[in-house]
Amino acid sequence: MSYIVYILRFSNNNLYIGQTNNLDFRIGQHLAGSSKSAKFAKDHGSFVLAYTEHFDSRVEAMQREKQLKKWTRAKKEALIAGDLKLLKEL
Repeated sequence: MSYIVYILRFSNNNLYIGQTNNLDFRIGQHLAGSSKSAKFAKDHGSFVLAYTEHFDSRVEAMQREKQLKKWTRAKKEALIAGDLKLLKEL
């Protein structure tokens, strides 16, 4: 089974980082504001999927999610933009 770490960009430019094994289903939960959706997603309105990474195990995905959540905004933006040079500098 494949696991995905994803970043959502909200209309107010806030970023949300999560992980799942079914991205389409998880995005649907966020869009519907279901009880399983993250409170952050419910509170911040519309969003676009800004970035994804795939992993072979949930443990790897959870570790990467935790790592990304600790990064600065600038570093997250460089990752989303695919700017590896800037990412290494940060």
